Amino acid sequence: MGRDKALLRLDGQTLLERAQELARSITEQVAIAGSRKKYGPATIEDTYPARGPLGGIHAALAATKTDLNLILSVDTPFLTSEFLHFLVAEAVRRGTTVTVPYVSGRFQPLCAVYRREFLALAEPALRAGHNKIDPLFCHTTVRRIEEAELIRLAFDPRMFDNLNTPEDFARAQNRQ
Repeated sequence: MGRDKALLRLDGQTLLERAQELARSITEQVAIAGSRKKYGPATIEDTYPARGPLGGIHAALAATKTDLNLILSVDTPFLTSEFLHFLVAEAVRRGTTVTVPYVSGRFQPLCAVYRREFLALAEPALRAGHNKIDPLFCHTTVRRIEEAELIRLAFDPRMFDNLNTPEDFARAQNRQ
């Protein structure tokens, strides 16, 4: 993207503000994982810096006191609170370690519910220099929400469109 995605403005809000507002529609306990220098002193910093999203998930799970943890990235601004309520309800109902959508042939690990116990998988992976999230799923219980199920439940899979390039951001601005 060439700049901090969290600070991009879409429909009058930064992507960070949008994600926080969305998360607050599910719970009052919302935290930011990232750089304290960028986002303030309450930010949860990675224990393993520069290790990508798994480092952020690890830091969030290490800092939490709750069993279930909704993890969201800032670059998926089209997620809906209705879908997140469904996602959390599935996590509660199924009791799996991870509850994660699977769209366009890929997991969406930055819109998922992780039980705190996932920390026990993330920690050794990061220590060993492995930064990928998906390979850890085969070592635990996962509720995989298929794209066909999302469609059947009237959730638009395009809500997972993420903003990685200036072109993605321009399309998002036109999508409003």
